[in-house]
Amino acid sequence: MSRLRSRIIASGSYLPAQKVGNQDFMQNRFYTPDGVPNPKQNETIVRKLAEISGISERRYAEGDYQTSDLAALAAADALQSGGIDGETLDYIIVAHNFGNVHLHNRQTDMLPNMAARVKQALGIRNPNCVAYDILFGCPSWVQALIQADYYLRSGDAKRALVIGSDVLSHVLDPHDVDSMLFADGAGAVVVEAVETDEMIGILTHKTVTDAVDKAHYLTMGCSRNPDLGEQIFVKMQGPNVFKYGLETVPAAIKLCLDKAGMNIGDVNKFFIHQANERMIRGMLQRLSELCEVPTLPDELVPYSVQFLGNSSAATIPTLYDLVVKGKQEGHSFQAGESCIFASVGAGMHANCVLYRHF
Repeated sequence: MSRLRSRIIASGSYLPAQKVGNQDFMQNRFYTPDGVPNPKQNETIVRKLAEISGISERRYAEGDYQTSDLAALAAADALQSGGIDGETLDYIIVAHNFGNVHLHNRQTDMLPNMAARVKQALGIRNPNCVAYDILFGCPSWVQALIQADYYLRSGDAKRALVIGSDVLSHVLDPHDVDSMLFADGAGAVVVEAVETDEMIGILTHKTVTDAVDKAHYLTMGCSRNPDLGEQIFVKMQGPNVFKYGLETVPAAIKLCLDKAGMNIGDVNKFFIHQANERMIRGMLQRLSELCEVPTLPDELVPYSVQFLGNSSAATIPTLYDLVVKGKQEGHSFQAGESCIFASVGAGMHANCVLYRHF
Protein backbone atom coordinates (compact mmCIF):
# COMPACT_ATOMS: atom_id res chain seq x y z
CA MET A 1 0.00 0.00 0.00
CA SER A 2 1.48 3.34 -1.04
CA ARG A 3 1.87 6.23 1.39
CA LEU A 4 3.53 9.62 1.48
CA ARG A 5 7.20 9.61 2.48
CA SER A 6 9.70 12.44 2.90
CA ARG A 7 12.88 12.28 0.85
CA ILE A 8 15.87 14.59 0.63
CA ILE A 9 16.27 15.79 -2.94
CA ALA A 10 19.07 18.35 -2.51
CA SER A 11 21.58 19.62 0.02
CA GLY A 12 23.89 22.57 0.49
CA SER A 13 26.26 24.12 3.00
CA TYR A 14 28.32 27.18 3.76
CA LEU A 15 31.69 26.97 5.50
CA PRO A 16 33.07 30.35 6.58
CA ALA A 17 36.48 31.09 5.10
CA GLN A 18 38.05 32.19 8.40
CA LYS A 19 39.97 29.25 9.87
CA VAL A 20 40.87 29.42 13.56
CA GLY A 21 43.48 26.93 14.74
CA ASN A 22 44.25 25.89 18.29
CA GLN A 23 47.38 28.04 18.24
CA ASP A 24 45.14 31.12 17.92
CA PHE A 25 44.07 30.67 21.56
CA MET A 26 47.58 30.83 23.00
CA GLN A 27 47.20 34.53 23.87
CA ASN A 28 43.80 34.22 25.59
CA ARG A 29 43.54 34.95 29.31
CA PHE A 30 41.64 31.96 30.67
CA TYR A 31 39.81 32.08 34.00
CA THR A 32 38.42 29.36 36.26
CA PRO A 33 34.66 29.08 37.01
CA ASP A 34 35.43 30.97 40.24
CA GLY A 35 36.53 34.04 38.28
CA VAL A 36 40.26 33.84 38.98
CA PRO A 37 43.04 33.47 36.40
CA ASN A 38 43.62 29.86 35.41
CA PRO A 39 46.96 28.80 36.92
CA LYS A 40 47.71 26.41 34.05
CA GLN A 41 49.79 27.47 31.07
CA ASN A 42 47.82 28.15 27.90
CA GLU A 43 49.79 25.51 26.03
CA THR A 44 48.63 22.90 28.55
CA ILE A 45 45.01 24.12 28.47
CA VAL A 46 44.81 24.11 24.68
CA ARG A 47 46.54 20.75 24.31
CA LYS A 48 44.21 19.09 26.83
CA LEU A 49 41.08 20.40 25.16
CA ALA A 50 42.35 19.20 21.78
CA GLU A 51 42.93 15.73 23.23
CA ILE A 52 39.39 15.56 24.59
CA SER A 53 37.55 17.10 21.65
CA GLY A 54 39.72 16.09 18.71
CA ILE A 55 39.40 19.67 17.42
CA SER A 56 42.45 21.21 15.77
CA GLU A 57 40.65 23.88 13.74
CA ARG A 58 37.25 25.54 13.50
CA ARG A 59 35.53 28.13 11.26
CA TYR A 60 34.38 31.61 12.27
CA ALA A 61 32.11 33.88 10.24
CA GLU A 62 33.86 36.71 8.46
CA GLY A 63 33.37 40.24 9.76
CA ASP A 64 29.81 40.87 10.87
CA TYR A 65 28.32 37.96 8.90
CA GLN A 66 25.27 36.72 10.79
CA THR A 67 23.32 33.50 11.27
CA SER A 68 20.76 34.54 8.64
CA ASP A 69 23.53 35.33 6.14
CA LEU A 70 25.10 31.89 6.49
CA ALA A 71 21.67 30.25 6.36
CA ALA A 72 20.82 32.02 3.09
CA LEU A 73 24.13 30.98 1.52
CA ALA A 74 23.62 27.32 2.47
CA ALA A 75 20.02 27.46 1.25
CA ALA A 76 21.06 28.95 -2.09
CA ASP A 77 23.64 26.17 -2.46
CA ALA A 78 20.98 23.52 -1.82
CA LEU A 79 18.53 25.02 -4.32
CA GLN A 80 21.22 25.39 -6.96
CA SER A 81 22.57 21.87 -6.35
CA GLY A 82 19.11 20.38 -6.89
CA GLY A 83 18.04 22.71 -9.69
CA ILE A 84 15.07 23.72 -7.54
CA ASP A 85 12.93 26.82 -7.97
CA GLY A 86 12.51 28.45 -4.54
CA GLU A 87 8.96 29.47 -5.49
CA THR A 88 7.94 25.78 -5.26
CA LEU A 89 8.74 25.61 -1.53
CA ASP A 90 5.89 25.32 0.96
CA TYR A 91 8.07 25.84 4.05
CA ILE A 92 11.41 27.33 4.99
CA ILE A 93 12.42 26.24 8.49
CA VAL A 94 15.60 27.68 9.98
CA ALA A 95 17.05 25.88 13.00
CA HIS A 96 19.36 28.02 15.10
CA ASN A 97 20.02 29.12 18.68
CA PHE A 98 20.96 32.79 18.90
CA GLY A 99 19.56 34.64 15.91
CA ASN A 100 21.77 37.44 14.62
CA VAL A 101 24.16 38.69 17.30
CA HIS A 102 25.98 41.89 16.41
CA LEU A 103 29.60 42.11 17.44
CA HIS A 104 29.50 45.75 18.44
CA ASN A 105 26.94 45.25 21.22
CA ARG A 106 26.34 41.45 21.44
CA GLN A 107 22.61 42.10 21.31
CA THR A 108 20.42 39.42 19.71
CA ASP A 109 18.39 40.58 16.71
CA MET A 110 15.53 38.21 15.83
CA LEU A 111 13.05 40.61 14.25
CA PRO A 112 12.26 39.64 11.58
CA ASN A 113 12.97 35.97 12.22
CA MET A 114 15.83 34.18 10.49
CA ALA A 115 13.63 32.23 8.06
CA ALA A 116 11.91 35.41 6.88
CA ARG A 117 15.33 36.96 6.23
CA VAL A 118 16.39 33.87 4.31
CA LYS A 119 13.24 33.98 2.20
CA GLN A 120 13.93 37.64 1.47
CA ALA A 121 17.56 36.95 0.57
CA LEU A 122 16.49 34.18 -1.81
CA GLY A 123 13.94 36.50 -3.42
CA ILE A 124 11.04 34.04 -2.93
CA ARG A 125 7.76 35.92 -3.40
CA ASN A 126 5.29 33.03 -3.01
CA PRO A 127 3.20 34.08 0.06
CA ASN A 128 2.20 30.45 0.63
CA CYS A 129 5.82 29.59 1.40
CA VAL A 130 5.77 29.79 5.20
CA ALA A 131 9.04 30.82 6.84
CA TYR A 132 9.63 30.24 10.53
CA ASP A 133 12.38 29.40 13.04
CA ILE A 134 12.93 26.62 15.53
CA LEU A 135 15.12 26.94 18.64
CA PHE A 136 15.92 23.55 20.11
CA GLY A 137 19.59 23.62 21.09
CA CYS A 138 22.11 21.69 19.00
CA PRO A 139 19.38 19.18 17.96
CA SER A 140 17.42 22.01 16.27
CA TRP A 141 18.07 20.90 12.69
CA VAL A 142 17.09 17.29 13.34
CA GLN A 143 13.91 18.50 15.04
CA ALA A 144 13.17 20.81 12.10
CA LEU A 145 13.57 17.84 9.77
CA ILE A 146 11.06 15.91 11.90
CA GLN A 147 8.60 18.82 11.69
CA ALA A 148 9.00 18.99 7.92
CA ASP A 149 8.29 15.26 7.73
CA TYR A 150 4.97 15.77 9.51
CA TYR A 151 3.94 18.49 7.04
CA LEU A 152 4.89 16.40 4.02
CA ARG A 153 3.27 13.17 5.21
CA SER A 154 0.04 15.06 6.01
CA GLY A 155 -0.32 15.94 2.33
CA ASP A 156 -0.58 19.66 3.08
CA ALA A 157 2.92 20.39 1.79
CA LYS A 158 5.09 19.11 -1.06
CA ARG A 159 8.49 20.67 -0.42
CA ALA A 160 10.34 22.13 2.55
CA LEU A 161 13.73 23.77 2.90
CA VAL A 162 15.29 22.82 6.26
CA ILE A 163 18.34 24.84 7.33
CA GLY A 164 20.66 24.60 10.31
CA SER A 165 22.73 27.73 10.92
CA ASP A 166 24.62 29.20 13.85
CA VAL A 167 27.23 31.89 14.45
CA LEU A 168 28.49 30.97 17.88
CA SER A 169 31.69 33.00 17.63
CA HIS A 170 29.65 36.10 18.50
CA VAL A 171 28.48 34.64 21.84
CA LEU A 172 31.68 33.00 23.07
CA ASP A 173 33.50 33.99 26.25
CA PRO A 174 37.19 34.35 25.32
CA HIS A 175 38.09 33.62 28.95
CA ASP A 176 36.27 30.25 29.06
CA VAL A 177 38.14 27.15 27.90
CA ASP A 178 34.91 25.61 26.59
CA SER A 179 34.65 28.38 24.00
CA MET A 180 37.34 26.65 21.96
CA LEU A 181 34.84 23.90 21.13
CA PHE A 182 32.40 26.05 19.20
CA ALA A 183 32.30 27.32 15.63
CA ASP A 184 30.14 28.82 12.87
CA GLY A 185 28.52 27.28 9.80
CA ALA A 186 25.32 26.42 7.96
CA GLY A 187 23.83 23.43 6.17
CA ALA A 188 20.54 22.87 4.36
CA VAL A 189 18.41 20.22 2.68
CA VAL A 190 15.31 20.29 0.52
CA VAL A 191 12.80 17.61 1.52
CA GLU A 192 10.03 16.49 -0.84
CA ALA A 193 6.92 14.33 -0.41
CA VAL A 194 6.74 11.22 -2.59
CA GLU A 195 4.00 8.59 -2.74
CA THR A 196 5.49 5.12 -2.61
CA ASP A 197 5.00 1.65 -1.19
CA GLU A 198 8.73 1.30 -0.50
CA MET A 199 10.47 1.80 2.85
CA ILE A 200 12.40 4.89 1.77
CA GLY A 201 12.98 8.45 2.95
CA ILE A 202 12.36 9.27 6.61
CA LEU A 203 11.35 5.98 8.25
CA THR A 204 11.16 6.70 11.99
CA HIS A 205 12.18 9.33 14.50
CA LYS A 206 12.39 9.92 18.24
CA THR A 207 12.80 12.99 20.46
CA VAL A 208 13.17 13.37 24.23
CA THR A 209 13.36 16.40 26.53
CA ASP A 210 14.70 16.26 30.11
CA ALA A 211 14.31 19.75 31.52
CA VAL A 212 13.39 19.55 35.20
CA ASP A 213 16.89 18.94 36.54
CA LYS A 214 18.94 19.24 33.34
CA ALA A 215 17.84 22.49 31.68
CA HIS A 216 20.80 24.32 33.24
CA TYR A 217 23.46 22.11 31.63
CA LEU A 218 23.73 24.69 28.83
CA THR A 219 22.79 28.29 29.55
CA MET A 220 23.76 31.90 28.92
CA GLY A 221 25.79 33.50 31.70
CA CYS A 222 28.39 36.08 32.64
CA SER A 223 32.00 35.83 31.56
CA ARG A 224 34.48 34.02 33.75
CA ASN A 225 36.39 37.29 33.71
CA PRO A 226 34.57 39.47 36.29
CA ASP A 227 35.83 42.61 34.55
CA LEU A 228 33.34 42.01 31.69
CA GLY A 229 30.42 42.69 34.00
CA GLU A 230 26.94 41.63 32.90
CA GLN A 231 27.71 40.67 29.30
CA ILE A 232 26.43 37.14 28.74
CA PHE A 233 27.95 34.24 26.82
CA VAL A 234 27.38 30.53 26.23
CA LYS A 235 28.06 28.49 29.37
CA MET A 236 28.23 24.71 29.53
CA GLN A 237 28.51 22.04 32.21
CA GLY A 238 30.69 19.86 30.02
CA PRO A 239 30.79 16.64 32.09
CA ASN A 240 27.00 16.65 32.54
CA VAL A 241 26.38 17.26 28.84
CA PHE A 242 28.81 14.46 28.00
CA LYS A 243 27.07 12.00 30.34
CA TYR A 244 23.61 12.95 29.10
CA GLY A 245 24.65 12.39 25.48
CA LEU A 246 26.01 8.93 26.26
CA GLU A 247 22.78 7.98 28.02
CA THR A 248 20.15 9.37 25.65
CA VAL A 249 21.42 9.36 22.06
CA PRO A 250 22.19 5.61 21.78
CA ALA A 251 18.81 4.79 23.36
CA ALA A 252 17.00 7.04 20.85
CA ILE A 253 18.83 5.42 17.93
CA LYS A 254 17.99 1.93 19.18
CA LEU A 255 14.33 2.88 19.53
CA CYS A 256 14.23 4.22 15.95
CA LEU A 257 15.74 1.00 14.63
CA ASP A 258 13.28 -1.13 16.61
CA LYS A 259 10.29 0.91 15.36
CA ALA A 260 11.41 0.34 11.77
CA GLY A 261 12.10 -3.36 12.32
CA MET A 262 15.74 -2.82 11.36
CA ASN A 263 19.04 -3.87 12.88
CA ILE A 264 22.11 -1.76 13.47
CA GLY A 265 23.79 -3.72 10.67
CA ASP A 266 21.26 -2.25 8.23
CA VAL A 267 22.66 1.27 8.79
CA ASN A 268 25.30 2.42 6.31
CA LYS A 269 26.15 5.82 7.80
CA PHE A 270 25.87 7.57 11.18
CA PHE A 271 25.60 11.36 11.10
CA ILE A 272 26.07 12.24 14.77
CA HIS A 273 26.12 15.80 16.13
CA GLN A 274 29.74 16.93 16.00
CA ALA A 275 30.14 18.08 19.61
CA ASN A 276 33.47 16.45 20.28
CA GLU A 277 35.19 13.35 19.02
CA ARG A 278 35.39 11.54 22.34
CA MET A 279 31.67 11.94 22.99
CA ILE A 280 30.74 10.69 19.52
CA ARG A 281 32.92 7.60 19.95
CA GLY A 282 31.42 7.02 23.38
CA MET A 283 27.88 7.19 21.98
CA LEU A 284 28.72 4.69 19.27
CA GLN A 285 30.36 2.33 21.75
CA ARG A 286 27.26 2.50 23.95
CA LEU A 287 25.04 1.91 20.90
CA SER A 288 27.08 -1.18 20.01
CA GLU A 289 26.56 -2.48 23.53
CA LEU A 290 22.80 -1.85 23.41
CA CYS A 291 22.57 -3.67 20.08
CA GLU A 292 24.97 -6.41 21.23
CA VAL A 293 27.32 -6.01 18.27
CA PRO A 294 31.05 -5.21 17.94
CA THR A 295 32.14 -1.58 17.84
CA LEU A 296 31.04 0.15 14.65
CA PRO A 297 33.77 0.50 12.00
CA ASP A 298 35.06 4.02 11.30
CA GLU A 299 33.96 3.92 7.65
CA LEU A 300 30.35 4.16 8.87
CA VAL A 301 30.99 7.30 10.91
CA PRO A 302 32.10 10.52 9.18
CA TYR A 303 33.65 13.25 11.35
CA SER A 304 33.99 16.96 10.70
CA VAL A 305 34.51 18.19 14.27
CA GLN A 306 38.28 17.97 13.94
CA PHE A 307 38.44 20.68 11.26
CA LEU A 308 35.06 22.46 11.58
CA GLY A 309 34.44 22.42 15.35
CA ASN A 310 30.96 22.34 16.88
CA SER A 311 28.66 24.62 14.86
CA SER A 312 25.59 23.54 16.86
CA ALA A 313 22.47 23.31 14.66
CA ALA A 314 24.66 23.28 11.53
CA THR A 315 26.89 20.27 12.21
CA ILE A 316 24.70 17.46 10.82
CA PRO A 317 23.35 19.10 7.63
CA THR A 318 26.84 20.40 6.85
CA LEU A 319 28.40 16.96 7.31
CA TYR A 320 25.62 15.32 5.28
CA ASP A 321 26.21 17.74 2.39
CA LEU A 322 29.95 17.09 2.44
CA VAL A 323 29.42 13.32 2.29
CA VAL A 324 26.75 13.20 -0.43
CA LYS A 325 28.82 15.55 -2.61
CA GLY A 326 31.98 13.48 -2.21
CA LYS A 327 33.81 16.17 -0.25
CA GLN A 328 34.44 14.04 2.85
CA GLU A 329 37.40 11.79 2.17
CA GLY A 330 36.64 8.10 2.63
CA HIS A 331 32.87 8.56 2.79
CA SER A 332 30.00 8.32 0.34
CA PHE A 333 26.26 7.74 0.58
CA GLN A 334 24.45 5.90 -2.20
CA ALA A 335 20.85 5.21 -3.21
CA GLY A 336 19.31 2.40 -1.19
CA GLU A 337 21.55 3.00 1.82
CA SER A 338 20.27 3.95 5.26
CA CYS A 339 21.60 6.48 7.74
CA ILE A 340 21.01 7.88 11.19
CA PHE A 341 20.81 11.59 12.04
CA ALA A 342 21.17 12.04 15.80
CA SER A 343 21.86 14.97 18.08
CA VAL A 344 21.89 16.20 21.67
CA GLY A 345 22.02 19.62 23.29
CA ALA A 346 20.59 22.44 25.35
CA GLY A 347 17.22 21.76 26.91
CA MET A 348 18.33 19.08 27.50
CA HIS A 349 17.08 17.51 24.27
CA ALA A 350 18.10 14.50 22.23
CA ASN A 351 16.67 13.25 18.95
CA CYS A 352 17.17 10.83 16.10
CA VAL A 353 15.93 10.24 12.54
CA LEU A 354 16.29 7.01 10.58
CA TYR A 355 16.52 7.74 6.87
CA ARG A 356 16.88 5.62 3.72
CA HIS A 357 18.41 7.39 0.74
CA PHE A 358 17.11 6.90 -2.82
